[in-house]
Amino acid sequence: METESRPEVSHYTYRVTWSVEDREFVATCAEFPSLSWLAPSQIDALEGLQDLLRETVADMEDEGEQVPQPLAERNYSGKFNLRVGESLHRELAIQAAEDGMSLNQYVLRKLRAA
Repeated sequence: METESRPEVSHYTYRVTWSVEDREFVATCAEFPSLSWLAPSQIDALEGLQDLLRETVADMEDEGEQVPQPLAERNYSGKFNLRVGESLHRELAIQAAEDGMSLNQYVLRKLRAA
């Protein structure tokens, strides 16, 4: 008996929330934002979405499309560039100086508090 290889989808980033509008739980996946699954229980919503993702990933692989890498498995440098307007840049620099820290330290503190 030939066993079918099932794509691994457990490493993706999932969220299951209650949908007031649908009166069911909705499961979503950050790496596949256009896909979701509704079900009466959280477990059923997650399992339904994972089954859908297995089919989607298998289809993508069959078509030679690039399958998104799970966010948890990506490498991050710890750096990203952010463009802000001149007035906001000035305001942040002033606030950082008033707090006795570098702009980088000030922005990190604000991001962590968010």
